[in-house]
Formats: sequence, C-alpha cells, structure tokens
Amino acid sequence: MELYIHIPFCIRKCAYCDFLSAPADQDTVAQYMDALKKQLVSQAASFQNQVVDTVFVGGGTPTVLSAGQLSELLETVQMNYVLAEDVEFTVEANPGTLTAGKVRALTDGGVNRVSLGLQSASEQELRLLGRIHTYDDFLRSYELLREAGIHNLNVDLMSALPGQTVISYEKTLHQVLSLHPEHISAYSLIIEEGTPFYEQYREDEKLRDAGEEPQFLPSEESERAMYELTGELLADYGYVRYEISNYAKDGFSCRHNIGYWTGVDYFGAGLGASSYIEGSRFCNTSDLSSYLAGDFAPREVQHLSKNDHMAEFFYLGLRMTAGVAKAEFVRRFGMGAEAVYGDVLKDLVDQELLEDTGTHYRLTPFGRDVSNQVLYRFL
Repeated sequence: MELYIHIPFCIRKCAYCDFLSAPADQDTVAQYMDALKKQLVSQAASFQNQVVDTVFVGGGTPTVLSAGQLSELLETVQMNYVLAEDVEFTVEANPGTLTAGKVRALTDGGVNRVSLGLQSASEQELRLLGRIHTYDDFLRSYELLREAGIHNLNVDLMSALPGQTVISYEKTLHQVLSLHPEHISAYSLIIEEGTPFYEQYREDEKLRDAGEEPQFLPSEESERAMYELTGELLADYGYVRYEISNYAKDGFSCRHNIGYWTGVDYFGAGLGASSYIEGSRFCNTSDLSSYLAGDFAPREVQHLSKNDHMAEFFYLGLRMTAGVAKAEFVRRFGMGAEAVYGDVLKDLVDQELLEDTGTHYRLTPFGRDVSNQVLYRFL
C-alpha cells in the first residue's frame, strides 16, 4: 500500500500550474494542518493491517510549512501507520523554501527522498515561469539536503518553454547532470486550460499544432530536438529511462510512482487527494472550507469493472519502459491480453507503435513520441 499526502499551498502560483494549490495565510495553513492530521489519524484504523511501502508528500509546496508543522505531520504518519522497514519516504520541495531547520525536520521525521522542483537553470526562464527562486537558490537547497544525508534526490525539469532554445535547454541539462542527482523527471510543457499560460500562449500552441511556426513557443522541430537530447544525454550519464518522463540511476526508480502505474492500492489524505483501494477509486473534497470543517467523506466513488481494470492495466503499464507483462495480465485477469485487445494490439504492432517482445508489450521509440494516441486506444 502507498500513502499520498497533499499540501495545497505555495508562496506564489506558477504561470503554467493547474494543480490544486494556492497561496494562503498562516491561520489557514494552521487550520488545514489540524484537519489533515485528523484525517490521517481517523483513517489509520482502516489500514492497521497493511504495511505502507511508500509515502509521498506533494503539493503545492510542502516545504512552505514551518519546521514545526513538518515535524508534527511526519510524526503523525510515523505514529499511526505501519511503515515498511525500507519505506521510500518522499517530500516535494521548492528551492527558496528550504532552511536548515526544515531539512532537519525532514530527516528526523524519516524522509529519505526529496524531489526538488527546479524546472530550468536559466534565470530568464525561471522568471517567465513565475518561479520564486533562482538557480543559486536551487544549489543552496541541493547542498543543504546532501549535507543532511539525503542520498536520493530527484530534480524536476521542463522543456519546450516559451522562448527556450535547444542550446539553453542543453545548458540546463549539463548543469543539473554535473550534480549527479539520483533521479530526473523531465517533462515537456503542457499549456493547461485555466492557467495564465493558456491565456498567453493558446493561439501560439494552435499554430504549432497546425504545423505552422509559433511566435513564442519552440517549434515542433526544436521541441523534438529537446526531447531526443534528454534521452541521449541522460543515457550518457548512466540514467535509465524507466518511464516516459522519468530517468534514474540504478536502484533509484521512484517506487511510489511505479506503484501508481502498476495498480498498487494507495490512500490519499488532504484536499482533493485521490485514493484507489481494493478496486474502488474516490477522492476527497476540493472545497477548502468543507475540508477545514472536517468533511472527509469520499467523493466521486467509482467501482471499477473487470474491463476498467484491464484497460487501466494497459494504459498505465505502457507508460513504463518495460511495458506490460503478458504473464501478469493472465495472472490478474484469467485470460491473455490478445483475447481482449487482439485487434488493437495487432494494429499498433503493425504501425510500429508497439513492440511484442514475446513476454511483454511495450512502446517503441516512435510509440513513446505519440504515447497519448497509443494509450487512448485502451480506454
């Protein structure tokens, strides 16, 4: 089982972000932490016979919390849940929000993995994204974590940013790779509806999608070059691509995310957090006032059918570089994948979007390029 904890606060909302997060005053944050701890304690009885293999505290920016608030949250988890001896315990952090005291609170609370949201090493690109930090802030945060004994660090990077060039992106890659983090998540910017970026760049994105030259966003050719450069450089530095957007040194793949992609049960605590327990999917309220009032009732409860499970098994499993194991499909569902998706699989293999290795179905390099179109076929 996995545990996810959502902290929906940040110092300032980034221009591209559509996550459930926003700035808040100290009183609201304090009320939220009280409610969050109540939910964690009240729900713990439901999982007293289960071992938690991974914990992930995400946001928002969890490290906007004070050192004391972080300590109390981590203590609540430690005291109420049975954690595996080798638990992977991750906290997301943004440069500019970490202090020595907060880092000490993390390590004392059992955190052994930190995900740092850098996005870019270019000061100009950071300002355009609306980030609150500089590259020097990132370096200070990185060193604080290393000095505290955190030996499993992820760095988040983004490509295809407005005004970004292949050269500036390559410089970011080299600067980060010189630090040798254990894990790198490298995402291409998506212009999400409802964000300031959507208002600024949606017409530009339409031009690019139509094969025309955009004014602000990198061209389709440049975006493709950044994508290929990521894989090539990271491979040169010893990183293995184990998922569409994730690369890790040997032994440092993110177990929490792999759990999501392979159908492991997870419980989500906090505003809007999702859960998947014994074949049912549900989420918490996204209304802050209701959550602060102690409304932890499940929302949008969905009991997945066998067909739903099979579709998700393929949809999520194909995100992994290893792909979907045929034997595991038979073990879970009592029939071969070909009996369910024979025509789809044959079509995708014929188009060289999928590869049949004999034991697995997996995306080809071309299939990864258009993965959304491939994965849609199984929904």
